[in-house]
Amino acid sequence: MRNVESQSETLAGATTDTRRNPADPELRDLFVFEAGSRTFAVPADQVDGTTEARVPAVLPHGPQAILGVVCARGRMLTVLDPTVLLTGQALRWPRTLPCVIALRGDEQLALAAHSYRDKITIEEADIDRHSESGGAAPGLLLGRVRYGGEEILVLDVNHLFATAMRQRERRRRRF
Repeated sequence: MRNVESQSETLAGATTDTRRNPADPELRDLFVFEAGSRTFAVPADQVDGTTEARVPAVLPHGPQAILGVVCARGRMLTVLDPTVLLTGQALRWPRTLPCVIALRGDEQLALAAHSYRDKITIEEADIDRHSESGGAAPGLLLGRVRYGGEEILVLDVNHLFATAMRQRERRRRRF
């Protein structure tokens, strides 16, 4: 009986040892891409995949941030311009988008990009959440990261659609 008790104590001690030490840094993988002259990132676990050379079907009277709809990976995705979401000023995109980043989630969204890079891993503490948002909608920008000597703007994918639609509402005339 004593042997069984010591085994259970050993197992209980082993499970407490495998728990995360609060002093260990929490790591986050980011998917990095470029749009215009800016470098953006989104959490890598929110990216479903990428596709290249897609022509979006433009939505009539759609918000400026919505470039159109594309079929990618068997889904119809609404493609957003990250620079419009962040600054309110549109880029001049070619008719065929160089790169489309499909995001996970029920909203079926994608981001337009000129190019994308390898995934990077940073510590959660490296995200500067207190920097100025530069006119971005509240909640859209998770923060800024300095990586490899450049500044990367980390977007919160949970606020993309609401930000795109909020810009449309701001422009709508009220009677």
